[in-house]
Amino acid sequence: MEKIVVEQSPGLKGEISVSGAKNSVLKILAASLLAEGPCVIEDVPDLLDVRAMIDLLRALGSKVDYYPEENKIITEVVDPSITVAPYELTNRMRASIVVLGPLLARRKRANVSLPGGCPIGARPIDLHIKGFRTMGYTVTTDHGYVEGYVDGVISGGQVYLDFPSVGATENIMMAAVMANGTTTIFNAAQEPEITDLANFLTKMGASISGAGTSIIRIKGVRQLIGVHHQVIPDRIEAGTYMVAAALTKGQVLIKNVLSTHLRPVISKLEETGVIIEERGDALFVDASAGFSGVDITTLPYPGFPTDMQAQFMVMLCVAEGIHSIKETVFENRFLYVNELMRMGAKIKVDGSSAMISGVDHLEGAQVRSTDLRAGAALILAGLVATGTTEVFEPQHIDRGFVAIEDKLRGVGANIRRVKE
Repeated sequence: MEKIVVEQSPGLKGEISVSGAKNSVLKILAASLLAEGPCVIEDVPDLLDVRAMIDLLRALGSKVDYYPEENKIITEVVDPSITVAPYELTNRMRASIVVLGPLLARRKRANVSLPGGCPIGARPIDLHIKGFRTMGYTVTTDHGYVEGYVDGVISGGQVYLDFPSVGATENIMMAAVMANGTTTIFNAAQEPEITDLANFLTKMGASISGAGTSIIRIKGVRQLIGVHHQVIPDRIEAGTYMVAAALTKGQVLIKNVLSTHLRPVISKLEETGVIIEERGDALFVDASAGFSGVDITTLPYPGFPTDMQAQFMVMLCVAEGIHSIKETVFENRFLYVNELMRMGAKIKVDGSSAMISGVDHLEGAQVRSTDLRAGAALILAGLVATGTTEVFEPQHIDRGFVAIEDKLRGVGANIRRVKE
């Protein structure tokens, strides 16, 4: 059993370098199933989810060479006849469902087990299936698997998403790149990771316009080739370390960031009184003068990201006054609140809203990481709590943060990982 032990660590100072985006690289790896020839992918974070996707690609007939010390993966399809993604692999992460689109597009058949992952909400794949059917694919669900195949000509179609789902947008986009006609996605997700995937596919020879807007058009092509691609920086990791600097009233330079991807986070931190300076591909966070509270509503991009909600919750727990967080993206995103309350936080949850009354300080306690982002938030809470905080089940954190304890220790945090 492992745990992460955190002691109070005021005034973090120094530099932290951000890794490649988890939510981008997983979809790009899935898209490599479309390519004829090798794909070289760089700035790959060494995460549990990445290793799970590598195992899945190998099970689907790809040769994958992983160089974690170089943050690089070289992958090439060597057996395109495999169309079944087994439960024992897809159950390890939610993102595994995005292999469905590439399999349908290139291999004309797919049988993918419904995925596992963090218990933050239902995240149904109805929108994925609706899009596939609109394009002309036959798709059914039975006994925990989604099965799809080509019955005739895939001519594309006009897909309207009831909600701007990131996964559905990506899956439909990949399923459409080799159709005979044009597919238009209305109310598409606009996250930077969507644009990164579209750029990867375009390099491969796909014809995509509008990525990063609410309307994406994909004109099908006959063949996609292997390419070289560098993954964008992880905006959620960057935002988490920005909050760590703010929370501890520190001064930290966050390197390898794209500030345009972080506008909602930058805006909210500046609203609290924290000073943010843009320095090329870095952001300097200065919270030495302290911070105040804010109200937050999570929204699809370019709104405030749901993946930053838990981290900001910790700030509000120790900010003066009463403030609110409204969660509009996932219905179970407050599972971690009970753990913060064990540390002395005063939080009242009512459905999708939480009211937070600031306290003078948090107290160290034994807490459990309920999901990826919540686990990181509990570490942040430990940085400002009196006594010792022990965060159990850190494997959730390892799904999305590369060596989080090492990076925080590098800026002065008193943190270590313990194996028992």
